[in-house]
Amino acid sequence: MIIKPSTALRNEYSEIVRLCRESGQPIYLTKNGEGDLVVMDINAFEKQKKFLELKAKILEAEEHRVNRLPTYTQEEVKQRLSQKQ
Repeated sequence: MIIKPSTALRNEYSEIVRLCRESGQPIYLTKNGEGDLVVMDINAFEKQKKFLELKAKILEAEEHRVNRLPTYTQEEVKQRLSQKQ
């Protein structure tokens, strides 16, 4: 975990950018010793966002399975979609 004071964003912007890109990790910025902001490389952010979206879909599918809601095979889904077109 990388922690920097918020003034580093202004005074060391290039260094913060380099750290974000090289580490792929977020940088936590503090103000008066307390957590204030998180800065991260846009590619790392997009990757994390896609991961969380996938995780939410898997969780939803697992909830359907546990609650015994109807499920469909890939072929059944293809058939249903072709019928709607």
